[in-house]
Amino acid sequence: MNAINEALRKPGSTPGQSEAEQPAMNESKTVRGLALFDPQLVKPAVAEAFRKLSPRAQLRNPVMFVVWVGSALTTLLGVQALLGQGEAPAGFIFAIAAWLWFTVLFANFAEALAEGRGKAQAAALRGTRKNVVAKKLPQASREAKHSIIDSASLRRGDIVLIEAGDTVPADAEVLEGVASVDESAITGESAPVIRESGGDFSAITGGTRVLSDWLIARVTANPGEAFLDRMIAMVEGAKRQKTPNEIALTILLVALTLIFLLATVTLLPFSIYSVNAAGSGSPVSITVLVALLVCLIPTTIGGLLSAIGVAGMSRMMQANVIATSGRAVEAAGDVDVLLLDKTGTITLGNRQASALLAAPGISEQQLADVAQLASLADETPEGRSIVVLVKQRFGLRGRPLLDAHFVPFTAQTRMSGVDIREADGLRQVRKGSADALRSHITALGGRFPEAVNELVNQVARRGGTPLVVADGAQVMGVVELKDIVKGGIKERFAELRQMGIKTVMITGDNRLTAAAIAAEAGVDDFLAEARPEDKLKLIRDYQAEGKLVAMTGDGTNDAPALAQADVAVAMNSGTQAAKEAGNMVDLDSNPTKLIEIVETGKQMLMTRGALTTFSVANDVAKYFAIIPAAFASTYPQLKALDIMQLASPSSAILSAVIFNALIIIVLIPLALRGVKYRALGAAALLRRNLLVYGLGGLVVPFIGIKLIDLLLVAIGAA
Repeated sequence: MNAINEALRKPGSTPGQSEAEQPAMNESKTVRGLALFDPQLVKPAVAEAFRKLSPRAQLRNPVMFVVWVGSALTTLLGVQALLGQGEAPAGFIFAIAAWLWFTVLFANFAEALAEGRGKAQAAALRGTRKNVVAKKLPQASREAKHSIIDSASLRRGDIVLIEAGDTVPADAEVLEGVASVDESAITGESAPVIRESGGDFSAITGGTRVLSDWLIARVTANPGEAFLDRMIAMVEGAKRQKTPNEIALTILLVALTLIFLLATVTLLPFSIYSVNAAGSGSPVSITVLVALLVCLIPTTIGGLLSAIGVAGMSRMMQANVIATSGRAVEAAGDVDVLLLDKTGTITLGNRQASALLAAPGISEQQLADVAQLASLADETPEGRSIVVLVKQRFGLRGRPLLDAHFVPFTAQTRMSGVDIREADGLRQVRKGSADALRSHITALGGRFPEAVNELVNQVARRGGTPLVVADGAQVMGVVELKDIVKGGIKERFAELRQMGIKTVMITGDNRLTAAAIAAEAGVDDFLAEARPEDKLKLIRDYQAEGKLVAMTGDGTNDAPALAQADVAVAMNSGTQAAKEAGNMVDLDSNPTKLIEIVETGKQMLMTRGALTTFSVANDVAKYFAIIPAAFASTYPQLKALDIMQLASPSSAILSAVIFNALIIIVLIPLALRGVKYRALGAAALLRRNLLVYGLGGLVVPFIGIKLIDLLLVAIGAA
């Protein structure tokens, strides 16, 4: 326990670890703390933006590939102009070409900056991955002699011994033992956790460190296939594929680009001939047509679309959730039904003392006094809650016990308490289950009152847990433990309901208890006395209605339902089967994270929708800036549409191209951080997007292009 206390005294440190090792272990925290435009991210992103200028890289984004082709074409036209064969002044053509290249670079930079955070996170994780010494056992017995091998030599199914101070050599499932484990290398959380065999907290991750006691574990992954390896691949984006919605939006953007491309091609004759009725006017240059095309195709959302998807996965990682694909993140935003386990998600997870029920002839004060004595050395949440209850209700505080022996709770005795040596003999104070206390009282020659037995039954019928308290052979009464609904959870469910998401509580409790907790928590429905097959059937029923279902789980019995759910969040502390069945893993093993995951998915969809709305509205506004300017010399009638009154046709075109490039840079923070999440229904969200981003997308270009035009005039570039 000294190692644990040392860890708790020094947050972020690991006992037995040198100061030189500390930064590597906690680098993931540093990565999450990086500012959006931190030099550690910006410098590599700038270099990557230039590397992405290759045609092969640009072909992945059809919209930006069109801009890339336009940039190359105008550059060639500029060279021709220098040789005296230009259709327009060389300075104007090169200015257009430069800003078209900047447009491509800015889009590349947005994507590289989003990928950069993932790569920094991967580098931090890679720093924690190292070969360590492993103690391989021939069989699952601590008595067996172990052999020392390199962790890289371990294979699935091998059995290893891990003792206090050892680094876990590979992903494994605990077979024997109980130990406290430091998982800060993976989760960034310095507080140690308990890992033990035979439950839902039996999985240990390679690279973590055992702080106390020992474990015998079976390796569950071959080298290169461990959870840490999969995490690195995921956050680097190596396995990221476009989601169905992203593909659909890309098709729409390509269609719009083709429409404007065809429209531009039909205008090519105007770049050669003057066609107005009077036979006068100047031809429209190819440079102007390219600028027109780039300004009118959806370059803004085209340049930011990939960054939005990468950033969505990165935000999941910042929330300590590893998503196996962008599809899982996006599906989280479209969820219709949330299945939530009661214990640890809706309730605090550990039952708390809520009432003291005294036996006949015993005052509540006397019961409180004995219950506190029995709980002073009880470090379980239930024991601590009894101490808190008697302190709040009766003002009882801890007292010195000079000649006392504390009896810890064990699964065998199902009791805890204290033995106090007094002048008239040994005083045995106990609390525990009714059956255990009945046997204890009988062994001491006492009698278990029928009235106390009725109190036990009353508590059980209410769905609570009864703990009987005894002072020697005398039964003092019952402490009622009950599930405590988490504060604020009812308001969170109300927000989800406002978004049209149904919440369903899953519990093994009987229907009466489940109904009471469901009503208190404010969930829409509940499934009581739930078995694994019941969860699976419930998910399939909802999916048959066309709904997307999300659920969380940590046990092997949750694996079938996790595999069936559209969004399946497995706890990192859970079993290997649960983690393999899920499409997300919560490193914090916090069941309420499911709500945050849904909000992150919603935020990604909201961001994509908002920027698409802004981009389309932008294109409409730029139409009024560039069309009259581009064709006014050929069709003087179009001058009536020049509502912006820009200085000259060349200034109007150049201003629109500059604005088209700069708006991508301006919107990068919004694309990477996401639109602020609000619990709104689809209709309300659409109205808000149209008002803020639709109207904003119409107004901002008029202001921006006019300001750039004035600046060009001021510096004599117009």
